[in-house]
Amino acid sequence: MNIDIIGAGIGGLTTAIALEQKGIKTRIFEQTEVLKPVGAGIILANNAMQVYAKLGLQKVIEKNGNPISSMNITKANLKPLSKIDLTRFEQKYNAKNIAIHRGTLQQILIDKLRSTSIKLDHKLTSIQQNANDCYLKFENGEQINSSIILGADGLNSIVRQHIFPSNSIRNANQICWRGITDYDLPVKYRNELNEAWGKSERFGFVQIAKNKVYWYALKSFKKDKNEFSINNLEQYFSEYNSVIKDIIKSTQKEQIYTAEISDLKLTNSWYKNNICLIGDSAHATTPNMGQGACQAIEDAFVLSECLDKYEVDQAFMEYQKLRLPKAHQVVKASWLIGKMAHWKNPIIRSLRNHVLKLTPESISAKQSERIFELDRI
Repeated sequence: MNIDIIGAGIGGLTTAIALEQKGIKTRIFEQTEVLKPVGAGIILANNAMQVYAKLGLQKVIEKNGNPISSMNITKANLKPLSKIDLTRFEQKYNAKNIAIHRGTLQQILIDKLRSTSIKLDHKLTSIQQNANDCYLKFENGEQINSSIILGADGLNSIVRQHIFPSNSIRNANQICWRGITDYDLPVKYRNELNEAWGKSERFGFVQIAKNKVYWYALKSFKKDKNEFSINNLEQYFSEYNSVIKDIIKSTQKEQIYTAEISDLKLTNSWYKNNICLIGDSAHATTPNMGQGACQAIEDAFVLSECLDKYEVDQAFMEYQKLRLPKAHQVVKASWLIGKMAHWKNPIIRSLRNHVLKLTPESISAKQSERIFELDRI
């Protein structure tokens, strides 16, 4: 079996590693000319780290990242509203939650590949399906035949547009800034993810290495993301805790990346004939639960197991059957959290905060349990 993967992101690379370890040959086609480390961090939650443990990557990721044992929602002044203690899951699954530089993780995954070739500067432009295979055309003029294609090419997937052209993207009307800075975080915050909720904005931060902090900030806009400027970040968060203000002030402007927040409207079909979608191309989610890449990593594990156990058609069917309910749960919950976090009405906001404070940690833990538990194949 030979499989071609479109996209060399976290999901595509992890899928290639998982398939390699099953003895399945793969090629990866990536549109960028150079795989550059993106200036952002990533939190590999317990479910993702369980997969990487199975793939023999747990120790190297832990060595290059920072363990996170608590996820907190706070007020703008960093006074806590809700807390999820992750230590119980660390003990149950023998896997920590790790915050790491995305570029560092990307290089770890590339280094793990043995036989898979990564063909850069290969932007897919079209797919022509025949009876038994596909004909791929790339922007650089190259054309190849492929028997099995996995679309790991993200929210704006060309592969998805080919097999499901009616699928649509949903805009959250929120702008997001992401940055990494050299900053000596106070000790109490070094093994936590903290997300501070304000009036119509929020700010999250986490340590990803010694004296290295990854942060993200979001604001709601009415019509156009250009309502807000990167140059006014300090002003937007001027009423927040001094730690947050210092993090923003310490970050070089060229280390801040801006994007609109979107997801993919839920779809119940992830494959057609010999083409299958994974990660954001199948179930792109807003980043409000830190599960976007983690769900792609789970896809990689489940799909590789299915392809090892079944013929291709049945493998794709079983993969979709196993993964779709959980992925959809994440997309729905993440969208709701993103809207709740930006409620402007002070009365509703106060009620929300009150409910968060009163919600027993056991309920939050139960919700996390389903997210962290891997599907059984």
